[in-house]
Amino acid sequence: MAYSSQLTASLKIKRLRTIYILYWILLAYIIAALVWWFIALSSQNQMMTDYKLSELNPAKPDDQKEIGKIKDEKRRKTGQYIGEGVTFLLLIVVGAVVVFRAVRRQFKQSQQQQNFMMALTHELKTPIAIAKLNLETLQKHKLSEEQQQLLISNTLQEAGRLNTLCNNLLLASQIEAGDYTVTTEKIDLSGLVTESVNDFKMRFPKRHIISDAAHDIYLTGDRLLLQMAINNLIDNALKYSAKEEKIEINLKKENDQIKLLIKDEGKGVADDEKNKIFNKFYRVGNLHTKEAKGTGLGLYLTKKIVEQHNGYISITDNDPLGSIFEVKL
Repeated sequence: MAYSSQLTASLKIKRLRTIYILYWILLAYIIAALVWWFIALSSQNQMMTDYKLSELNPAKPDDQKEIGKIKDEKRRKTGQYIGEGVTFLLLIVVGAVVVFRAVRRQFKQSQQQQNFMMALTHELKTPIAIAKLNLETLQKHKLSEEQQQLLISNTLQEAGRLNTLCNNLLLASQIEAGDYTVTTEKIDLSGLVTESVNDFKMRFPKRHIISDAAHDIYLTGDRLLLQMAINNLIDNALKYSAKEEKIEINLKKENDQIKLLIKDEGKGVADDEKNKIFNKFYRVGNLHTKEAKGTGLGLYLTKKIVEQHNGYISITDNDPLGSIFEVKL
């Protein structure tokens, strides 16, 4: 399957390169045709001028006036050709740039969607395969209580991953279609953050997760969406940092603003990619993050959810390593 995917990607790259080459050849041909048109018209104008002048006698006063008119007509036509040529050239260049950007954007989006589908297939098959294997092991073998609990915990963890993925996919499609209706209610955000942190501690008992959530922080919003946003950020921090590294979740209120900080000690995000990571299907392009599990939907949905609650999300560098995601509500 990996070889087949690489072959497909290689064929698409070759096809894209061929299209780009044909595009530039066609553009060069159009510009060359425009230049040839200008040269041909200028030559024709010069020939007509020379012919008209050859019919006149410069010594005659009347012919001198006609010679002046002929030369003025030549200059006027030359200016007309130059003006038309420059206008057409500008239109061609602007059109070429617009078409090139649109095609490149379309191919980039298509590539991102293809990568998303490949990642999605892997993300769906992996937890199902692990859960099936664990259940078959429980069914066929007599295991100790500790081994049974370990397999059950692992199965619940994979089921949680699958549930989160399905929720993200459903919410993304509803947001894109404009079908999701935000339900507003008074929410205990402190309790919501604590609940999410405890859930991750249970699912990942070996990970070092630190929580510092101030008490009695309330806001009006959609409980399901906010819980999904918090889960996505914590899951993202765990996903892109090593198992021995700690994750910090801080919730506090300053004046009338609520701040949620999720800090990790992973590889971090390059400055030129900090604004891109919230785009749909986008995943950071270094080897470490490409190997991590994910579909490129989590941060996209998180930003949408935060914006729906009149908030703002940003990312900064953690000291000495890692990233800090800050949500302001």
